[in-house]
Amino acid sequence: MRRIRNSWPLAIIALAVAGCGGSDSEGATVSVYVAPPLCAGAKQELASHGSTAGHFTVAVRCLAPSETSGGGVDLAADGSNSRRATSDSSAVATLEPPGPGTKFTRAILESAEIPLVTSTSAQKGMSRILTAIEGAGDSGIRGAVADALEPS
Repeated sequence: MRRIRNSWPLAIIALAVAGCGGSDSEGATVSVYVAPPLCAGAKQELASHGSTAGHFTVAVRCLAPSETSGGGVDLAADGSNSRRATSDSSAVATLEPPGPGTKFTRAILESAEIPLVTSTSAQKGMSRILTAIEGAGDSGIRGAVADALEPS
């Protein structure tokens, strides 16, 4: 009984520390997952913008190729890429060029409330995402970015 009573202060401290952390902390890194054809351009846009947006550090995470040699789409690779983003608690958006695979990936990403931005221009797409991150505020970064990127 004495051991349980003595562990309460530690449990309270652990909960308080856990509540203060997370992806919404000042200086935290948020991730933007980018399809291969747009990855170099997205990295260039981030470099020209600076590595931060609002009070977040932004990282571009390049996804694996999902195009097949015949010009089609490997849905297994698209699914794997989408699940990679959904399993990352720092993910706030995914950037892909328009194409047949986006319908498939959008469904997976929506389940985790990660917006999918489609653009033929890496610079324009990344700039749009950076603007959404800058306006996100202090809490609920993923939801705030999703709300800002929703088509009006």
